[in-house]
Amino acid sequence: MTTLKAPELLLPAGSLDKMRAAYDFGADAVYAGQPRYSLRARNNEFRLEQIKQGIDEAHARGKKFFVTSNLIAHNDKIRTYLRDIEPVIDCKPDALIMADAGLIMMVKEKWPEQVVHLSVQANTTNWAAVKFWQKMGVERIILSRELSLDEIEKIRQECPDMELEVFVHGALCIAYSGRCLLSGYFNHRDPNQGTCTNACRWNYATHDADIDPTTGEAIAQKMEGDFNFEAAQQKAEQSFASTTGNGERHPKADKVYLIEEAGRPGQMMPIMEDEHGTYIMNSKDLRAVEHVARLAQIGVDSLKIEGRTKSLYYVARTAQVYRRAIDDAVAGRPFNPELLIELEGLSNRGYTGGLLERRPSNDYQNYINGHSATQRSQYVGEVLGAEGQADVGLSGDWVQVETKNHFAVGDLIEVVHPSGNITVRLHEMRNVEGQPVQVAQGSPVRVWIPLPARYSGALLARVVEAEPALAA
Repeated sequence: MTTLKAPELLLPAGSLDKMRAAYDFGADAVYAGQPRYSLRARNNEFRLEQIKQGIDEAHARGKKFFVTSNLIAHNDKIRTYLRDIEPVIDCKPDALIMADAGLIMMVKEKWPEQVVHLSVQANTTNWAAVKFWQKMGVERIILSRELSLDEIEKIRQECPDMELEVFVHGALCIAYSGRCLLSGYFNHRDPNQGTCTNACRWNYATHDADIDPTTGEAIAQKMEGDFNFEAAQQKAEQSFASTTGNGERHPKADKVYLIEEAGRPGQMMPIMEDEHGTYIMNSKDLRAVEHVARLAQIGVDSLKIEGRTKSLYYVARTAQVYRRAIDDAVAGRPFNPELLIELEGLSNRGYTGGLLERRPSNDYQNYINGHSATQRSQYVGEVLGAEGQADVGLSGDWVQVETKNHFAVGDLIEVVHPSGNITVRLHEMRNVEGQPVQVAQGSPVRVWIPLPARYSGALLARVVEAEPALAA
């Protein structure tokens, strides 16, 4: 039997603590980026000092650290780019993740030895494009999310000597490989410059387009220069004629509506909508843990998880789950469905295999909820350690916890740790003075719980238990 090569497990790092958690729980590499030149200007602590520290720590652990520099540059950033990227390159990152052809050319001309990975933002969807970028000196291609497993396999066959990277988990954009303009249109914050406000996740109310909901005037006349309602009305009737699947038109499908975002009352935007509800642009989250074995068999070099703005718990849990999936695949063990259950413990908007599998289009969208939901567990705290327990009159197996969400005595708690996870019933708890308490409120409360000190650094999740069945 041919031994599979283990693909690299690549995790996001929005902070140094998240980077360390990623490594602790099984990541081979992380990616982080300067806010000005990556697509994560929000919730990103990586300035030059943190990038250098992160690279040094990664190399000391035998791990890799990639710097994301993948914006599509306008002229003003071309002017400053080489000046600002030079000290980053001096820190010796294992690769720069880039998308802009001009910036790649400039980097390769000045630093020909610098490894460059092509970002998913470059929309690489075929083997000919892979060969083009290979000739340009790019060492790895992060393939577009719009590819199926069979298409990825074809690219591997045609490009056997090129590194390939594939996204396997995280948020999906409603636009082609992240090139969404909603945030720029609604908020004048350009998604492709790192300032996306995730407008696709917002909650919208709908209003009939015939009458202005604020003045009572005919909206078609008021907005005639901006929006052709008559043409849109005809298109709506044509597009949704078979929306019920039997050729009948749904009663909501033959009208044009205005949407009103919950946070901006009175500001109306025209849109067409069918019977599914109000979260019309909200994509489900990608989950491809069940496809890890196939991707390893294809010969994909790196499996990537999205989420530089996600929590420490998200980083730890996804690293742990996908590490196990990779190890099982390489060892020839069958897929463990428990991994699916563990990922349900993360906040998510419903999961989909994306375009790795060809599914009906409505499988990709979550028309019901715009917010993240947890079906199995909730992140509630981080174990700080046992130090100081004698000061509050405790001895033995007690650790201090910094709470993140509400939990209480009697709850079932999963202890998530690099050495392995355990689940315990919480029978008692003490406050910071060592007095018994029943409930730990949310952050930033600290409490003591009975747990061996070896679980210092563990993350705690409250397991959502099923409601007991009613007696007949």
